[in-house]
Amino acid sequence: MSSQSAPESVEFRSDMTVELVKSAASDSDVVWAARVSTKGEASLDDVDSDAERARGLINYLMRDRHGTPFEHTSITYFVSAPIFVFREFMRHRIASYNEESGRYRELRPVFYRPDPQRHLVQQGKPGAYEFVAGTAQQYDTTHAQITEACQAAAAAYHNMLAAGVAREVARVVLPVGTYSSMYVTMNARALMNFLSLRTKREDSHFPSYPQREIEMVAEQMETLWAELMPITYAAFNSNGRVSP
Repeated sequence: MSSQSAPESVEFRSDMTVELVKSAASDSDVVWAARVSTKGEASLDDVDSDAERARGLINYLMRDRHGTPFEHTSITYFVSAPIFVFREFMRHRIASYNEESGRYRELRPVFYRPDPQRHLVQQGKPGAYEFVAGTAQQYDTTHAQITEACQAAAAAYHNMLAAGVAREVARVVLPVGTYSSMYVTMNARALMNFLSLRTKREDSHFPSYPQREIEMVAEQMETLWAELMPITYAAFNSNGRVSP
C-alpha cells in the first residue's frame, strides 16, 4: 500500500470574494420601464433628469410593491466562497449560475476556516437562533479539527488523482468547506429578495437569520449594487428592505 502524500500546499481562508463583473442597472432603467404603462413608446424619450421626480416614482413603486420595473436590469457578480455557501445561494431560484466544475478541472486545496470573530455557539430555537462567541478552547478545537480534516481530504484527493482516478470521482472526499467560484447574474428585484433574506438588519420589516458566511457574500453584493442604483437602494431601505 502506497503512503499518502499531501499536495504541496493547503490554503485556509476565512474571507469571501465578491467582484462586480458587468452591469446594465441604473435608476433610469426603472423609470422608463415604469412609465411605459402610461406613455407607451414615448417612455423611451422620457427618462427624467429630475432626480427628485425619479426618487418619488421609485419610492412609490417600492412602497406599493410594483416590482416588475426593477426587473429590467442585470447585474453579474463573480463570487468565491465555500461550497456550502453556494448550496444555500442556489436555493434562491431567482438568478443564473455558472459554477467551477470539479469534473473538468482539478480543484485547488483551498478551505474555509472561520476566524476568531465568527461566533461558534448557537442558542435559541428554530427561526430565532442567536450565535454567541465561543470559548478559547472551542476555537482551538474548531481550528485544529478543520485543519486536520481538510489536510486529510486534500491528501486523499491528491492520491486518487495521482493513481489515475477521474476528477469527478476523486472529488467526493472533499468537504463542503472547499472553496469554489461562480458567476451569478440577477436583476435588481431578485437581488432585493436575496438581500432581504440573507442579511440581518434591525430596520428590516421581516427579521432574517442568515448563516454568517452567506451574509458576508450578501453584504459585499449589496455594497456594489448600492453604487449602481442609489435611488432604488435608498427606497429599498426606507421601505423596510422588502422586495417589491
